[in-house]
Order: sequence, then C-alpha cells, then structure tokens
Amino acid sequence: MKNETIHFGGIDEQYTRLESSRTVLIPVPYDGTSTWVKGSDKGPEAFFHALENMELYDIETDTEVYKTGIHITAPVTEKSTPEAMTDAVQQKVTSFLNRNKLVTLFGGEHSISIGALRAFREKFADLTVLQIDAHADLRPEYQNSACNHACAVHESAKQSNLIQFGIRSMDISEKKHMNRDQVYFAHEVWGSDQKKIQEKIVKQCTNSVYITIDLDAFDSSIMPSTGTPEPGGLDWTQVTGLLKAVCEHKNVVGFDLVELCPNKHNKAPDFLAAKLYYKLLSYVLKNESF
Repeated sequence: MKNETIHFGGIDEQYTRLESSRTVLIPVPYDGTSTWVKGSDKGPEAFFHALENMELYDIETDTEVYKTGIHITAPVTEKSTPEAMTDAVQQKVTSFLNRNKLVTLFGGEHSISIGALRAFREKFADLTVLQIDAHADLRPEYQNSACNHACAVHESAKQSNLIQFGIRSMDISEKKHMNRDQVYFAHEVWGSDQKKIQEKIVKQCTNSVYITIDLDAFDSSIMPSTGTPEPGGLDWTQVTGLLKAVCEHKNVVGFDLVELCPNKHNKAPDFLAAKLYYKLLSYVLKNESF
C-alpha cells in the first residue's frame, strides 16, 4: 500500500480533513506473522477500492455517516519485527485518542490489534473487548512472539473484559485462558435465539466497548478471502445484529477489521468488508449523523 493521501469512498475533501473529522481510520498493511495464506497486507488497498464503489447512504439507520468526517491516516508501515509493529500501532492510536477522535483500524492480520488494544486500555479503565472471530487467539506467545496473530486477545483476556463470539477453531492449550461464560462458539450461535444472545452479551459488556472483527468470523462461503478460512461460520445478520445491539446500549469507543486477504478474481469479500466497516460506523455514530 502506497503512503499517499486517500479519501474515504471518494468523498468530498471537506469531510476528510483531520481537524474536523469525527473518525480516523488507520490502515495497517502488515502480514508478518500469518502462518498459512499470505496477502492480508494487501487488504487495506482492496478495502479502499471497494469503498469507492459503495453507496454512502445507509438505509437501515437513515444516515450519511461520512458527513461526520472520516480521515484516513498514513499507513503504519513498521514491519521490522512484530514487537516494533505493535509499538508503532500503539503510539499512533494513542496520538489520535489524545485528540478525542473515534479511532478505527483496518488490517492487515490480527496481530495489529494488540497495539491498538494496549492504547485503548490505557485510556478506558473499564474496557470490554468484543472479539468476533473464528479463532480464539488466546495463546500467550506463538513462534517466539507474544505479538503474533495467534495471540491477538491474550492480553485482553487477562487485563480487560473479553467477550468472544463465533469461535470455532482453537488449540486445547487456550482453554485455560478462556472465560467460558463469555465465549459464544459458532455451533452454539447457529439455531439459537439471536435476540437472547445479543441481550446476554450486552449485559456482560461494561460501558466502554472496543470491537475487533476478524473477517474469518464469517462463514467461508461468503468470506473466503482470509488467511485462515473456517467452515461453519457466521452470516451477515448474526454479525450485524450483534453490532447493532451493542451500539444501541453501550459506548463503542473504537474498532478494527482485520484479515482481509484479497483475491483478484472475487471482489465480493472486499465489498463485504467495506460495507461492514461503514455499517458499524453508522451504528456507532447514528445519533451524531446527518
């Protein structure tokens, strides 16, 4: 991804200026620790291209959330080590949190969330981390690093209120780091009353919620473009229904989307990622939108 000025969805410059934008979007095109299919470093570029082909009026919320301002920052390009990348992300997120921006990120692989979560924990003492994902990502370290994509929420399990939704792949060693009362395995979600699950999750959240979405949470039939696709996943309404419920009742302070590994022959997953980002932003800022 080139380090150049990008305007969200091709919107007018007046809605992209940093000073007046409610939201900042930080691209992190990093793919340093992925262990199967490589290419998530190309995710942000594919995401931005899909945004250019998306309608910017959200029917469900009756809003044009882009008018609150969305500023895309220069990408985080540090990739010498996972630890250096994590530090760079943390510093950049912190700088924008200190300016009272709604900070969002698009990866890159899931390890990019570690630095973001460190920054958010420093600002929000009561933080809940809502992880929507196929994988538990609870390993203390993997391949000699605690900043590996397989460790994305380990620190959050120890230092924040972690809720996991859509999980269907994990190593048995991760069970000891898991709060079973706040884990919603994919096979338990399917066939269950979605409203009851949403209500239970909302009750488990503290007021301040950070949402991290690994796109492999979706079933691989609709989201094949990830580094580690898993069958038996979630559908669009299961994910957006939960996001809407949380945004209606809690203060969503930031979020990230990760693990888009684009396929040049299938653009639909890129568009799903773009639509999901904008849908979630529309939920978060519904009461501030025009």
